[in-house]
Amino acid sequence: MSVGAWDPTQSDNSAAFDIDPAILEKFIALGSAEPINNLNTQISAEDKAQQAPLMRQPKDTWIATAESLTNDQIVHLVRFFTLAEMQISGWEAGAESPVIGLVKALRLRKAPPSKELLMWIKEHSDNRFLPNGAL
Repeated sequence: MSVGAWDPTQSDNSAAFDIDPAILEKFIALGSAEPINNLNTQISAEDKAQQAPLMRQPKDTWIATAESLTNDQIVHLVRFFTLAEMQISGWEAGAESPVIGLVKALRLRKAPPSKELLMWIKEHSDNRFLPNGAL
């Protein structure tokens, strides 16, 4: 995990942030790669700065966003955001991680994440809240 610079406007922006479907498609594609390469080099500095508020969106926002996605697309986003939090400075999310809302969306669909995916999340993250959130 890396430490980034604090941006005082970042927390203010996350509440009014609109999730761009085009950027989600890009992140889905990155999350579907096998293996997923270093995300830090695959995302532009501009996208890193502009999309950082994605990491702080409420769980309900991610559940609603997932309604328009397939189960596979949600899994790819889970993989992407798990690694993004570890690899991209300023994208640390803790208990607010998008992974938590996306995993919840899968469970609400009666399509819970596979044991393999849950183990993969644990192996690739040091966020103690993943994949289920705070107790």
